[in-house]
Amino acid sequence: MSAQPEPALLYSEEEEALRAAVRDLLTDHCDPADVVTRTESAAPHDVPLWKSLAGSMGLAGLLIPEELGGQGATHREAAVVLEGLGRAVAPVPYLTSSVVATEALLACGAEDLLGELAAATTVAVLAVGLHVGPGGAVASVRLDSGLLHGELTGIADASVADVLLVPADDGGLYAVGAADATVTLQVSLDSTRPLARVTLDGVSGRRLGDAEPAVRRALRAGAGLLASEQLGLADWLLTETVRYLKERKQFNRPVGGFQALKHRLARLWLEIAGLRAAARNAADALATGADTDVAVAVAQAYAARVAVHAAEEALQLHGGIGMTWEHPVHLYLKRAKADSIAYGAAGRHRTVLAELVDLRAP
Repeated sequence: MSAQPEPALLYSEEEEALRAAVRDLLTDHCDPADVVTRTESAAPHDVPLWKSLAGSMGLAGLLIPEELGGQGATHREAAVVLEGLGRAVAPVPYLTSSVVATEALLACGAEDLLGELAAATTVAVLAVGLHVGPGGAVASVRLDSGLLHGELTGIADASVADVLLVPADDGGLYAVGAADATVTLQVSLDSTRPLARVTLDGVSGRRLGDAEPAVRRALRAGAGLLASEQLGLADWLLTETVRYLKERKQFNRPVGGFQALKHRLARLWLEIAGLRAAARNAADALATGADTDVAVAVAQAYAARVAVHAAEEALQLHGGIGMTWEHPVHLYLKRAKADSIAYGAAGRHRTVLAELVDLRAP
């Protein structure tokens, strides 16, 4: 009898093992207090953690075919990694390099760069504003006499990139060495995923292929798998809040025993259960190619509200300690807020979804 395919919303044995391995690594090497300290420094990215994830565990090449040195895995496995990274608000360029830039390079068939990404010797970043969703308007630079000129803003993780994938006005996508560009950090709400301005002043680049299909594919994968990161955020916030309310006492009884708080937590649990279903479905759709646009739009139309709500509830229910800089809940609130407009805001995804299922407004 042939093996039955894994149900879309369940984790396979391999995915559960990967999930446990990622969580163990992050527990040992990504303590929330250390993340808070790192965000206050001039180097917010955790390079040692990235080397462990990308190099030692080989996770940078999950979506890259085995013949190019990657793992040949699917978006389901990448979603498991992102869920773990979301739980830890890990300051590493996994989503931007190992998912978004990788998808763009796969669309262009850039085998040499994909090999470098799989070997964890290179970090690549798609030079498109983090706020741009699939099918959205993409800013480009000017190609003049074979050289690239222009400025692009809101580029996530550009400060740690080795290669920038830059759309140009001739319709091409160009690989540019980050050392040849001027990368200037911008003020970012979420310091664990810093944004930067990229300036090109007569820089040469290698044309990889057509920008439009590559960028669309990359942003669709980014939006779909971002939901798994948001799931990890929300799940950690709920778990941590329940733990805190069981320990904190008022009138000589645990605060978590008060019925009004139980109701708030129960509503949040139901929202997160719905988010888990939407995120897992989006990852499975990206892996199988079945109803992908609909699944991604559904996930992102729902995920932002749940993640932000979980962060707001956690902040309030932690009371005074939740308002302090030492407690990591503010990191999760900032990441949830930043994620809510990453790869297209929820309203944009609802509009796209309505068009896809022919429920456009009159």
